[in-house]
Amino acid sequence: MRVKTGIVRRKRHKKILKLAKGFYSGRRKHFRKAKEQIERSLVYAYRDRRNKKRDFRRLWITRINAACRLNGISYSRFINALNKANIELDRKILADMAMNDPEAFALVVKQAKTAL
Repeated sequence: MRVKTGIVRRKRHKKILKLAKGFYSGRRKHFRKAKEQIERSLVYAYRDRRNKKRDFRRLWITRINAACRLNGISYSRFINALNKANIELDRKILADMAMNDPEAFALVVKQAKTAL
């Protein structure tokens, strides 16, 4: 029995071409080029969802380090002091405090220094 793929193929092509919306030139219009680009793009998207977490952590650490040095302590000694003082603030919150509320961050640094 012969099965024709007209409807199925059209549906598959439309799905790929819809994902390729916004691409340049033939990568938007031609199915084969669009499919190759979509596969590549999805790999990048998967990879970068993981890299985003790394990048934000690096940014938070940089901000905390800068604020710590303004308060006369290095980043590594500050984190060590936080652990000894049982202050459970994560780097995201600490970085936000360092940027938007330096007075509160200075108080946290002061508390951490007493634990050293």
